[in-house]
Amino acid sequence: MAGDGGATGGERDSSVAADGASAADGDRSIAVAVVDAETPGNVGTIARSMKNFGFAELLLVDPPALDPEGEAYGFAGQAREDVLPDAREVSFDHLVENFHTVGTTAVTNEDETSHVRYPVRTPAELADGLAGIDADTCVVFGRERVGLTNDELARLDQVCSIPAAADYPVLNLGQAATIVLYELRTLTLEATQHPNERHQRADEHLVEGLHEEFDDFLAATDYPAEKRAKTRRLWRRFVGRAHPTGREATTLRGIFRRARQRLGGRDEG
Repeated sequence: MAGDGGATGGERDSSVAADGASAADGDRSIAVAVVDAETPGNVGTIARSMKNFGFAELLLVDPPALDPEGEAYGFAGQAREDVLPDAREVSFDHLVENFHTVGTTAVTNEDETSHVRYPVRTPAELADGLAGIDADTCVVFGRERVGLTNDELARLDQVCSIPAAADYPVLNLGQAATIVLYELRTLTLEATQHPNERHQRADEHLVEGLHEEFDDFLAATDYPAEKRAKTRRLWRRFVGRAHPTGREATTLRGIFRRARQRLGGRDEG
């Protein structure tokens, strides 16, 4: 996590929802808050990550000036068109009073003797937990150098931390926000640019045909008869783990058939 630990005020508009939010989430929204950011560029980077992963509501506590011609808008990508100009400046009290809050931190307590930074949830665990919560939620990121203070974390409902190297767990603010929002995308996106079926396994008859061709290949190479049963099992387990597509199964079958032909083996079509 980062560090150790047109914006206007006004009441929160409960109708604000992330573009692409799942219908199953109803009117629930997940806002993102940045507390006392030191550089406009980090605000722009976070806005861009929000746009990437389906978040729309950006809340800023004691923000730097965000010049439309400055680095915040330069870093925001397409988020310069909506997320960033629609960001609202609010108080820390506003976050606590209006949201189920999740504070982010790099430094955690190891046990239950202190409840300020314990227990923690990883971003993936946080996503699973929030999936069943029907409440407006705000993920709160702290300052670049020192993150959220203990006093601030003590006022928030949950704590989230990114697992990292024990001797250097501190991430850049923009990196930390991107990782957390990526894991939470399951709560805000119905669809992505990826196809729904990213891997279509070959039909069983194609896979069995591949196994049969492999058997014939073993025979054509005069593979020791006493080893063939074990080798066939090894091959079947290998293919079973690989889940080949139809094209892959057909191509491999063709390679084995051509190899048999070159070796003088029979061609059964």
